[in-house]
Amino acid sequence: MRPFAFWLAVGSILFGALSPQGNCQTSVPQDQQSSASEREQPSARHATGHFGMGVSLSSLGLGVEAAILASVRSNVRVGFNVLGYSHRFTKDGVPYDGHLNFKTFAARYDFFPWAGSFHISPGILIYAADPIKANARVAPGQSFTLGGTRFYSDPSNPTRAQGKIMFNRAAPMITVGWGNLISRTEGKRFSVPFEIGIAFQGSPKTSLAFGGNVCASPATDCSSAANNSAVLSNIASEENKINDNLSPLKVYPIISSGFGFRF
Repeated sequence: MRPFAFWLAVGSILFGALSPQGNCQTSVPQDQQSSASEREQPSARHATGHFGMGVSLSSLGLGVEAAILASVRSNVRVGFNVLGYSHRFTKDGVPYDGHLNFKTFAARYDFFPWAGSFHISPGILIYAADPIKANARVAPGQSFTLGGTRFYSDPSNPTRAQGKIMFNRAAPMITVGWGNLISRTEGKRFSVPFEIGIAFQGSPKTSLAFGGNVCASPATDCSSAANNSAVLSNIASEENKINDNLSPLKVYPIISSGFGFRF
């Protein structure tokens, strides 16, 4: 019986070793398993709020913006900016009331290549109003020049003028900067973003329109400015001159800094 008992014991050991239930497994404590899981997903150790808001001061004016989380390394950000300024000036005898009226919407895709604060942000800038406008009224009997030709404002129906300078309504832009409205760092809710870049708003387009009457000499030989061929020809010349002087503005610089909060 001893040989039979011996081989029965050996067979039992081999069967147990080869069966799935008999495989030797090393027990891993639950806390070590959690640490391994976190190493596989580094972002799990960071705070990842999904929404942030901020205020800014930039070359586009005062602004407010909001961002939502798009991925571990990116946000989608939208904002609205306002910049207003008025200035009186006289050009060629015509007194103008000029108004700078920047009202812009901006949308950006913030990409953080190293998952830090540095970001590259392509986007689009949209003008919600005419950026530059001016109104003018020439005093009765006052002389002025237009395209190098001298005219006089009719005392009975003084010369008036309106002008505006426009750019492409939608302008692509690119900025780079530091700061993140939705900080990925645990416990960090406040940020001070800074960025620089350019908007490709296109060549300026000037539009001038004259009303009232113009005279070839003081109070004589007067006619409607809107129908005077000499006036219309010189208006076109003035528009081209202004466009040439403002041509560098087809690329508009963007410099911005502000304050943000992550929710």
